[in-house]
Amino acid sequence: MSNWIEVGKLEDIPRLGTRVVRIAGEAVGIFRTADDRVFALRDRCPHRGGPLSQGIVFGTHVACPLHDWVIDLKTGRAVGPDEGCVTTYPVRVDQGRVLLLPQADVVTAGAPTQDPVEA
Repeated sequence: MSNWIEVGKLEDIPRLGTRVVRIAGEAVGIFRTADDRVFALRDRCPHRGGPLSQGIVFGTHVACPLHDWVIDLKTGRAVGPDEGCVTTYPVRVDQGRVLLLPQADVVTAGAPTQDPVEA
């Protein structure tokens, strides 16, 4: 059985913004879309390790601030023509609380992580 951990409140993450948390020493970006969907990715671009949390969120993507690589928040995959992927983490929202699985339960890079946001 997996143990979800609370990493903050949804309202603490601005729409089209990010909050960074540390899980077992790893920086994880928690991204919020304009329609309140939440995604979690390792906070390192697969290209040169840029901090994705400092990038621009649009739709269900984030643009790396260093070289403008676009990463799909749902899968962690770089959008073509770029190639590569970043680790995704299972994340969900429950009664306004953002919950994430701990490091031991990390999903393989490229796997979808989005659970529906509860109203």
